[in-house]
Amino acid sequence: MSARTEAVRGLIVWAALGILCATLGCSGKEDAAATKSAAQGSAAVAAPARPEAVPAKPDSAPATEPAKELTLDLGGGATMKMVLIPAGKFMMGEGNDQHEVTISKPFYMGVMEVTQTQYEAVMGTNPSHFKGATNPVEQVSWNDATEFCKKLSEMTRQTFLMPTEAEWEYACRAGSKTRFCFGDAEEGLGDYAWYRDNSGRTTHPVGQKKPNSWGLYDMHGNVWEWCADVYGDYPKEAVTVPRGPASVAARVLRGGAWSNTPDYCRSAPRSDYCSPDYRLSDFGFRVVVSVSAPGTK
Repeated sequence: MSARTEAVRGLIVWAALGILCATLGCSGKEDAAATKSAAQGSAAVAAPARPEAVPAKPDSAPATEPAKELTLDLGGGATMKMVLIPAGKFMMGEGNDQHEVTISKPFYMGVMEVTQTQYEAVMGTNPSHFKGATNPVEQVSWNDATEFCKKLSEMTRQTFLMPTEAEWEYACRAGSKTRFCFGDAEEGLGDYAWYRDNSGRTTHPVGQKKPNSWGLYDMHGNVWEWCADVYGDYPKEAVTVPRGPASVAARVLRGGAWSNTPDYCRSAPRSDYCSPDYRLSDFGFRVVVSVSAPGTK
């Protein structure tokens, strides 16, 4: 090949590389480098494209939200439905006893009062005066309710308890600040509760009246509900997840019953005279379980 032909070929390569660099947006230095390479007979190699930024992965996956509801299988066809109660603050009590309470963690509460079917599935007996499979169990003492919770915990491998008095009122109010979960007027109570004026002097199947805004039935009326802690004076300052004093014998019941006037069925009243072995045909209970308990997420 003649020197003239070699020079022409070099010029053609030079021009082609210049067009390529202009198309790819090469800098002047890159043009010079390409030219130099071409003049030396070497192939020019384009720089790799910049990869797009990839968002950093979090250190851990976000926590799984707890289920809004749980259904427990108690055996023999008996089940128990629980609903999630969110954490929060509320004003507990009324009048001069009112004080702020913080419920620091969410928990599950029984949608209904414990029924006779549920109680018999766990305990093997039904002590109720007013018989009915879906009526609330009654004539149960605080000790009886505690034993039920113990056996239910063994069956499910979760820790079931009666609610504390603060948890009970918090769940009953369901965000309300009125006398009842639905408002102040007694005229509306019949839509939510079985009490003296509409009960016919007996208990009734659970869940027949309207629930409160958190999905809980019969928080007003039907049967009084035992609480886990004991009766004591309310604190004067704000508290977090309070429990009554351990040294007092009397236990607390909440919610009123089929036998009571509307005033006893309000969100705030507390029954304070009952020993833990006391039983009546208007005494029942419901249960709670922690969100962090095994199997509740």
